Amino acid sequence: MSSLSDETLRKILVQIQQTAIQSKRALDLSVQQTSAKERERRILQLTIDEISQIPGDIRTYKGVGKMFMQVPRKEMEQELKGQEKELTDDITSLNKKSKYLEKQFSDAQSQLRDIFHNAPKNQ
Repeated sequence: MSSLSDETLRKILVQIQQTAIQSKRALDLSVQQTSAKERERRILQLTIDEISQIPGDIRTYKGVGKMFMQVPRKEMEQELKGQEKELTDDITSLNKKSKYLEKQFSDAQSQLRDIFHNAPKNQ
C-alpha cells in the first residue's frame, strides 16, 4: 500500500514540476511578445508624431509590397492610430496573461517547496 502512495506522490510531483516548467516557458514567451509589441507601438507613435508635424498639403506614401501608394495624410494617420490601438490592446492582454502565468508558476513552486519541506526524512 505504501508503494502505491509513493507512486501517487511521485506522479503528483512530476505533474507539479511540469506545470512549473510550462508556466515558466509560457511566461518567458509572453514577456518577449510584450517587449516586441511595445517596440512596435513606440515606432508607430514616433511615425504618427512625425506625420502630424508635416503640413497638410504634403504627399504621403504607404508601402504596399514592393511599391508605394499615395495615401491622404488623414487616412494614413487614422490607419496608424488604429494599429497603435490594436498593439495597446495586445499588450494589455499579454500583461494579464503574464500575471496569470506568474501566479501559476509561483503556486507550483510553493507546492514543490511544501512537498519537499514536509517530506519524511530518511535516517
